[in-house]
Amino acid sequence: MLRVSYLLAFKNKTVWTIGPEEPVLEAIQLMADKHIGALPVMRDEELVGIVSERDYARKVILLGRSSSDTPVWQIMSSPVTTVSPDEGVHRCMELMTELRIRHLPVMEKNRLVGMISIGDLVKAVIEEQQQTITQLERYIAG
Repeated sequence: MLRVSYLLAFKNKTVWTIGPEEPVLEAIQLMADKHIGALPVMRDEELVGIVSERDYARKVILLGRSSSDTPVWQIMSSPVTTVSPDEGVHRCMELMTELRIRHLPVMEKNRLVGMISIGDLVKAVIEEQQQTITQLERYIAG
């Protein structure tokens, strides 16, 4: 079974973050520039929340707030569900489905070490299933 650590090995090592007092506009700009859908919200080394494009759409745009005047802490999701690098990919998919979230911060010894998305998990599961199919085909073919 694939683990989160396997996914992180193939991802960019940089984890983009934002502070809770920063304006939402800065968070949205960073997500757009880096082509990511969510940012961990960090106060020094502590993970205090997560802010996503969905948070922006639902808590800023639909409520008529100003992106430049609203601090991230007002729209972030908190507390944050996290996983460890040892967590299984299938369990992460279950968590995301149950909680209706698309991103999971990866924590190791109270330190943020990565972020995984539902896309990362789907890609890994497809890869794992393709390997199983290939092995079965080889077995059947002799």
